[in-house]
Amino acid sequence: MPMLHKDLTEKILQAFYVVYNSLGYGFLEKVYENALQLELQEMGLQAVTQQKVIVRYRGQPVGDYIADIIVNDTVVIELKAAVSLQEEHRAQLLNYLKATDKEIGLLLNFGKKPEFKRLIYTNDRKE
Repeated sequence: MPMLHKDLTEKILQAFYVVYNSLGYGFLEKVYENALQLELQEMGLQAVTQQKVIVRYRGQPVGDYIADIIVNDTVVIELKAAVSLQEEHRAQLLNYLKATDKEIGLLLNFGKKPEFKRLIYTNDRKE
């Protein structure tokens, strides 16, 4: 089975490493968000930051969250600037995927060492 949106996620990861190698670690998440958005746009990708996403339950809005970056209206990016990725970071992104029509999420950590997790939650599993 081919990896869903493989080319797009590879470009995003390439941009992540470009930003990480340039800035290193120690900045606030907002700095990395702004730099990554610029890098993604430089690559010709549509990167929207701080997009409000409505969470629905049985078709009714029950809350919202703000996505760090959504790329090409396809991939949700959750940024961290933590010592290391934790299970609650993964759970947060997974919940974002469950709440939207997006199926792919990337959890990117600008910590002492760069880390990423690629999560998938296909729409056929959603109500």
